Amino acid sequence: MARIVPDDWKNLAATGAAARELETLAMLEKLPDDYTVYHGVHWTRVNEGFSVFGEADFVVVAPSGRVLMIEQKAGFLRETGAGLVKVYLQKERNVAIQLARTLENLHRRFTAAFGAGTYRIEELLYCPDYAVKDAAIAGVAPARIVDASRKSQLARVVLDILPPDEPRFESAARIHHFLADELSLTPDTNALVGAANTLVTRLSGGLATWARRLEFEPFRLRVIATAGAGKTQLAVRVMRDALAQGKSVLYVCFNRPLADHIRAIAPPEAKIANYHQLSAAVARDAGSPPDFSQPDVFATLEERFAAVPVPEHWKTDVLIVDEGQDFQAAWVGALERLLNPDGAWWWLEDPMQNLYLREPVPLPGWTILRETTNYRSPRDLLGFIRRIVGPGVPIDAGSPFDGSDVSISTYEDGHPEEIVEATKRAITQALSLGFRKQDIAVLSFRGREGSALTAVEQLGPHRLRAFTGSYDLFGNPEYREGDVLLESIYRFKGQSAPCVILTEVDFDTLDEQAARKIFVGATRATMKLIVVASGRAAQAIEALQ
Repeated sequence: MARIVPDDWKNLAATGAAARELETLAMLEKLPDDYTVYHGVHWTRVNEGFSVFGEADFVVVAPSGRVLMIEQKAGFLRETGAGLVKVYLQKERNVAIQLARTLENLHRRFTAAFGAGTYRIEELLYCPDYAVKDAAIAGVAPARIVDASRKSQLARVVLDILPPDEPRFESAARIHHFLADELSLTPDTNALVGAANTLVTRLSGGLATWARRLEFEPFRLRVIATAGAGKTQLAVRVMRDALAQGKSVLYVCFNRPLADHIRAIAPPEAKIANYHQLSAAVARDAGSPPDFSQPDVFATLEERFAAVPVPEHWKTDVLIVDEGQDFQAAWVGALERLLNPDGAWWWLEDPMQNLYLREPVPLPGWTILRETTNYRSPRDLLGFIRRIVGPGVPIDAGSPFDGSDVSISTYEDGHPEEIVEATKRAITQALSLGFRKQDIAVLSFRGREGSALTAVEQLGPHRLRAFTGSYDLFGNPEYREGDVLLESIYRFKGQSAPCVILTEVDFDTLDEQAARKIFVGATRATMKLIVVASGRAAQAIEALQ
């Protein structure tokens, strides 16, 4: 089977144009293993729908590096004296002209990247719903049209255009890097903790693109952005930029699981740590090693980090703080000592994820950038969240997908046995919807210490992978082996999973704290949210729907 990039397309539930493109991907997947298909199905571009470049919906790369751009025209077309046309909002657009324009655009980009004559680009028009009657007037070579009459032959036609045994172009490897960069493919936190093989594409022209174009001195940028806006993707792109310029970079977040995940997907040259890891490392290198056996070790770490001299190798040109809403004001001064003169400092935060209700860290004189669009969560899930948090919290929908159908199931009196059974049923429901065990994250609303699930190792046939609460001698958290991840909403901030089961949801009143906790848990889901709540909590939630 061909390699599909991004590779998690089978988990998508889409309608309309996106659904038709998913059907096409299933056909293109039948190409041999050494072919690669780049697609834009599961992200939106502001002005260009689902396309990769302009109107090109798919870009196929052969083993040789020869490229085929496929423009898909679903639905009814018209054959006119001027050629084949597609009607968009009562406007007719000539298909051949669109195809030629996209091909010209690709040639221009490839020539700039690789030089003239070092590559080959072919084109194909795919019309799965329309049979072209007079190919002579279509404006596209008949051999380069796959219409409804040849729909089943799409993969065969692609192979005819992109022969498998052609000599390899010198630019072949660079072409793949180029396409990935143009698509802005960036590892996102859509993978579970410790897994970095799932790729999600961020919106073209979104936060990770235009925020990096800002220039001012000194560079102190506070990015206040909602969940799913692309803060972590932005951080990874900033790291890459810095290293490409020969600069050192340090990424610091609050939660240890997020630091572990970022370390797996970030450039290996970047230094990654959560605040207390960083504190321990700097203190250790300065000759004041921490003692993790002491109950107040984290408070001691903070004090030592702020007091010890900073070893030179910890100084950095670019400092990135993620989860800034969880940081304390006293930490700013300690961190500032690590930044080289004329260094750049990025501060990323989401006030709605401030579960500790801490006061915002004052950063006087900093430039502020705000982003309220969530590109990660389905539209109906965001509608559910808006009703929970109220109109005072702006959240705009950037995903093209809808109909995820938020599910709410209940347990009555909160006995541990009832919570366990209700959560077990939710996992069964998720599996019945086609999610794999590694796609599911069970998040406790209560937090680890108060959760009835903390001591549970298995829910029916499902083993739970969970933090044991212990750290090894080097301060690394220890996890119990399992198939389905169990975490608290506190530890899972900054990450996401295709299917989230938000369990043990219980409160007397749907106040600000409860709303924030639901917001954090719900926005971790990229495709499906199942809420397991007490009867009273479910009643309060459903009253808002």
